Amino acid sequence: MTILTQKVNCKINLGLQIVRKREDGFHELRTVFYPTDFFTDTITLERADAEIDFICHSQQDLGDSESNLCVKAFRLLQKDFNIQGVRITLEKGIPSGAGLGGGSADAAFTLRMLDQLFQLNLSTAQLMDYAAQLGSDVPFFIENQPMYATGRGEILTPIDLDLSNYEIRIVKPDISVSTKEAYAGVTPKVPGTELSTDILTPIEHWRSIIHNDFEDSIFIKHPSLKTLKQQFYESGALYAAMSGSGTAVFGIFQR
Repeated sequence: MTILTQKVNCKINLGLQIVRKREDGFHELRTVFYPTDFFTDTITLERADAEIDFICHSQQDLGDSESNLCVKAFRLLQKDFNIQGVRITLEKGIPSGAGLGGGSADAAFTLRMLDQLFQLNLSTAQLMDYAAQLGSDVPFFIENQPMYATGRGEILTPIDLDLSNYEIRIVKPDISVSTKEAYAGVTPKVPGTELSTDILTPIEHWRSIIHNDFEDSIFIKHPSLKTLKQQFYESGALYAAMSGSGTAVFGIFQR
């Protein structure tokens, strides 16, 4: 019996600029996605008698199974390939509502693993197309390498950025901010500098030139997050920020 098991990494956002509100209701943004395994989930796929058997081990309430992105990934492929007979076991380690992309990562890894389990032979382009149907930042986890993201976060351009010589630390406090709430506090503006250029400067410069626009309003409502960011700097971080629209704060340190 074929059993596939993979560790699922999360991501951090290095800078996040909200440029404008689009006619389709989404926001135009610019950010850099960077993969990190500070927090991980684990996904196991195996053949089963039932059409789909989804098991989730989590300390957080993630809602009903059909709303989970792993199941949605299965349903998406099932429409085109009539696949069935799979057990998906998800063990959550990536905190939810953190801006770390845990659900998106689960969806992308599930797509890739279903492709392997059922020998669908999907191309990367096909996987990226399916991923985009599941969420704006799901495509990032298909290739899972540093990317400059624009549009809703789904337009990806690889960037030459390697932080392997640095240590990334992440803290997710017991504070939740919904994506809707985060965007409600943002005033879109065209940035004065290009993030795609700024990110390629020495990391020691980032503190003064790279910013997450969500921090402006969220730090006012939740000052403890601003304090957490400052504590990272006091501990020697070269750069610290909130990740995405969630409440996880990370610091990048010299090893």
